[in-house]
Amino acid sequence: MPQGVPASVPDDGLTTRQRRNQPVLAVHTGDGKGKSTAAFGMAMRAWNAGLRVAVFQFVKSAKWKVGEESALLALGQCHIDTGAGGPVEWHKMGQGWSWLRANTEHADDHAGAARAGWAEIARRLDAGEHDFYVLDEFTYPLDWGWVDTDEVIETLARRPGRQHVVITGRRAPQALVGAADLVTEMRKIAHPMDAGRKGQKGIEW
Repeated sequence: MPQGVPASVPDDGLTTRQRRNQPVLAVHTGDGKGKSTAAFGMAMRAWNAGLRVAVFQFVKSAKWKVGEESALLALGQCHIDTGAGGPVEWHKMGQGWSWLRANTEHADDHAGAARAGWAEIARRLDAGEHDFYVLDEFTYPLDWGWVDTDEVIETLARRPGRQHVVITGRRAPQALVGAADLVTEMRKIAHPMDAGRKGQKGIEW
């Protein structure tokens, strides 16, 4: 197993094991491709470690089914059938969220649906329902003012236990970047679409 060497060791009174086992807040932002892809890769790694994984997609259409969704749901079924890995949930705002299907109040209100989605995630964080959360494209509701960034940071800061959270999307608010433990900015150097090429199965989805 690779052994990372910290640049410095904080004087926080924690042991190496305690520091290693702290929950991680990660942010994948920037204009380059790969933010969600990297987050889903981390989710697969979390599944392999037996963690309870939950994905919440905030912007993508419910009709848009990425390959990682099929893969992670198959892994979730594998857990049910064999006990390997951990349980997996996948929720999309475009489907009205699974917990709001009986309530059409936010059906045509994207901002309201985003706020309702975040409220449900905050409830789950406070209850410690999952071990690994992917909030895919969650930076957009924050950037658009649909969800309050300060409230999100406060909720994440008080989350109990060892719940890891990965947030993806462009234009991550600076306050969120400042609160995160791990921040990666994807910078575009080249993209096939710049040359007029459309997305491909197996590459974009």
